[in-house]
Amino acid sequence: MAERMKGERVVFERGIPAFMMGIDGTWRRNCTIEDVSETGAKLTVEGSVEGLHLKEFFLLLSSTGLAYRRCELAWVNGDQIGVTFLKQGKKKANKRAAAEA
Repeated sequence: MAERMKGERVVFERGIPAFMMGIDGTWRRNCTIEDVSETGAKLTVEGSVEGLHLKEFFLLLSSTGLAYRRCELAWVNGDQIGVTFLKQGKKKANKRAAAEA
């Protein structure tokens, strides 16, 4: 598992409570951030992730949802998942390039 981790990681001894939420807002799960780096994080998810659209989702860092990161699933191991943070401007740049083509 260590070979999958890129960049310097910060490991939280007790974990940081957070939430996962679908891009369209149709689902939400409690989770704990176990560690984090500039490019991604390891989460422990409460409840099943089966049937959830995890290609792209939000990791909510506050209960109000004002602090968040857009993520995609990197790997699954039981109730733990690895996520990659998506760059904010990436999608817009791709849409612009497609429109110009």
